[in-house]
Amino acid sequence: MSSSVLPANDAHAASGPAEPGGSDPTPGDGWRTGGLPALRAELDRIDTALHDLLIQRAGVVEYVARSGKPAAFRPGREASIVRRLLVRHYGALPPVALVRIWRELLAGTTSMQGGFSLAVCDSDRGAAFTQLAREHFGALTPLRTYTSAGQALADVSQGGASVAVLPYPSDLENWWVALLHHEPRLHIIARLPFWTPRPDGSPATQALVVASTPPDPSGDDRSFLGLECDSDVSRTRLSGELTGAGLKPETMVLERRQGSPIANVLIEVEGALADDDIRLSRLGAVLRRPIVIGSYATPIAGGVK
Repeated sequence: MSSSVLPANDAHAASGPAEPGGSDPTPGDGWRTGGLPALRAELDRIDTALHDLLIQRAGVVEYVARSGKPAAFRPGREASIVRRLLVRHYGALPPVALVRIWRELLAGTTSMQGGFSLAVCDSDRGAAFTQLAREHFGALTPLRTYTSAGQALADVSQGGASVAVLPYPSDLENWWVALLHHEPRLHIIARLPFWTPRPDGSPATQALVVASTPPDPSGDDRSFLGLECDSDVSRTRLSGELTGAGLKPETMVLERRQGSPIANVLIEVEGALADDDIRLSRLGAVLRRPIVIGSYATPIAGGVK
């Protein structure tokens, strides 16, 4: 899945990244000609400078935590940070390495702002969903695994976990139906993995992240609509009505129960939608107003520079 990236918005990136072979930003270039000891000393100097900046960043995060903002985990904001850095990135360091470094950094600073933990639905023998959660939320974030999506959702609903990592919806994965009626509301807020294509050996499964806090837009998003329709509703009719209302459908999952007059429908559409979006009132095939059950930042495609 491809994604447009956000423009850089800091003073350095606004003028574009320095090009390889340009002026050396370090004081002097003795390390270029001083042999291995000088190269190691230069790496030590850079590591110290990076560490100083990490300490400064953590100090800012502490201030943010004291400001009383409602949620430590902001997946849309985090996605926009990574996209901005990828825009200005150059050189031999692989872009995917940059993503991994910042994912661990963001996980660490999220944990500073209060207890953050994961509830993962993972019945896979290879623990693919657990691996996926670790990849995105950091190796040290507390995590509990469950064999059913309902158990993971209950952990979030009861305040035991901050987010639930659940299998991507399909004809066999209909946990999303519970989000149509759940009070207080639960929201889809992210999609995993955030980086594609996948390196060899990494989990290839797809997942969604659910939380009790609403999603925050990233600038390039997809939303999920939950609908209740007559049981005989067709995909063709729903797609036509969505398109006519100005909503571009991406995927659609129907849940029909034998003997029930109602079909539950999950539809993925372009953009970050709000509950009061006027386009939602233009769908004639629904039995009640569609519910926006969440959105996520569109994953980044490999090769972004």
